Amino acid sequence: MKTPIIIPITLDDILELAPVPDELHASFLRVANGLVQRANYPKEKVMGLLAQMLQHPKKYAYSSNKVTNLARSVYELNKQGISVPLSETGATYLPPEPAPYVSDASEKQTERDFALRTDPLPYAVFGREQIEEGALVQMGTAASLPVSVAGALMPDAHQGYGLPIGGVLATDANTVIPYAVGVDIACRMCLSVFDLPPAFLNREPDLLKKSLVEQTKFGMGGETRQKIDESVMDLPQWRATKVIRDLKDKAYRQLGSSGTGNHFVEWGIVEVYTNDDQLNLPPGEYLALLSHSGSRGFGGNVANYYSKLAMQRTRLPKQAAHLAWLDLNTEEGQEYWIAMNLAGEYASANHHEIHRKLAKALGQTPLTMVENHHNFAWKEKLPDGREVIVHRKGATPAGQDVLGIIPGSMTQPGFVVRGRGNADSLNSASHGAGRLMSRTQAFARITRSEWNKALQQADVQLIGGDLDEAPMVYKDIETVINAQRDLVSVLAKFTPKIVRMADANRKEGRED
Repeated sequence: MKTPIIIPITLDDILELAPVPDELHASFLRVANGLVQRANYPKEKVMGLLAQMLQHPKKYAYSSNKVTNLARSVYELNKQGISVPLSETGATYLPPEPAPYVSDASEKQTERDFALRTDPLPYAVFGREQIEEGALVQMGTAASLPVSVAGALMPDAHQGYGLPIGGVLATDANTVIPYAVGVDIACRMCLSVFDLPPAFLNREPDLLKKSLVEQTKFGMGGETRQKIDESVMDLPQWRATKVIRDLKDKAYRQLGSSGTGNHFVEWGIVEVYTNDDQLNLPPGEYLALLSHSGSRGFGGNVANYYSKLAMQRTRLPKQAAHLAWLDLNTEEGQEYWIAMNLAGEYASANHHEIHRKLAKALGQTPLTMVENHHNFAWKEKLPDGREVIVHRKGATPAGQDVLGIIPGSMTQPGFVVRGRGNADSLNSASHGAGRLMSRTQAFARITRSEWNKALQQADVQLIGGDLDEAPMVYKDIETVINAQRDLVSVLAKFTPKIVRMADANRKEGRED
């Protein structure tokens, strides 16, 4: 076999792209030839990547890619008023189809009125008999948007704002709907499994309860002083926009804390049913820790700011007003996309911080960890090859062999699942059991004696919590799981035993 000929990239090649300042010559050559020699990129591909970076340095500076550091240098020069414009020759290296961000960073989205489709797009519904009419109406409205491409409704679906909770919506590749992502951006599940038997719950109940009380913080005032790993706060995206920069201090204070409503941290027993290469645990029962929380005040403020901005820019009929989108070809769209993805990194770091502290309290290291998030938008492709933005609001990613967690309630089990990659569901599954009644209805209909009886029957100890999260407000999780057997395979069951939630007097309104 012949050794491939490596064609180095020269300074003349770089200067053909743009008038790169002298101080960046060495950096450009190092990155370019590194891609040629170590990543085996053809020269044409490297030149194309550099051209796209020069065209949109802000995009590449605040995303994870092979030219991130170089892009930051170019973007810093731009902020100082030193432009590095792409030459006509350089423009020939750009791909024929525009990248997700194609506008100049100063371009604003034009305000415009839009009408809905006369007939909504067809969409799949799983567990229709368990879904309230309001959620079906909301999904029909979402499927009527002019930018909608496909949709699906999960069996835990119930009415929310804009897109129903449990709704999945694919839109054109250059559009993102903040309210179809949700208020708690990147709300997340995380499970740690320990090499301890279920009997540990009976032997050390005080230690487990004490660890939850001392190592978790909930609610609006939930802030932490000591951090084990705060490296997420060093990400360059925290400097990307004024909105993000203004929220960084608050995000740091809340790192390692949980929200209110249905957010929890709980000890329980996980029963692994079968050998699975991805889960990588022998069948049996283990002590486990499960948490549910999101991006805290950071995500909430980002969602509110850009949802209002989207409704100003994209004017829709009243019933669809909350489904206004931002154009990813504009500065506002870029800003939201950067902030949303940062919220995903931050939400994951929140869970890891909680799990590390609780593992340390036990003197243990988890055998494995499974996690996934919902309330997010992903760039994906449909089976026909079309690029879309898939919004999963209260829906779990369930692509082929993707692991996820679907919780029940404080007394019902949750399940570790593996996705089947069902195209009709847009590679999605439910994110929980789903509510049967609103929070207001729960307070009006459920008594504390009923709530306490349900906890006693399930042998669950609860720290905090309130009637709006009582087990009776949720659908039967077994029924919900059975309605999506075509979407996921069940690998394990988690049974909660000691549950920590926000105290009753520390609650604020939540959407899911």
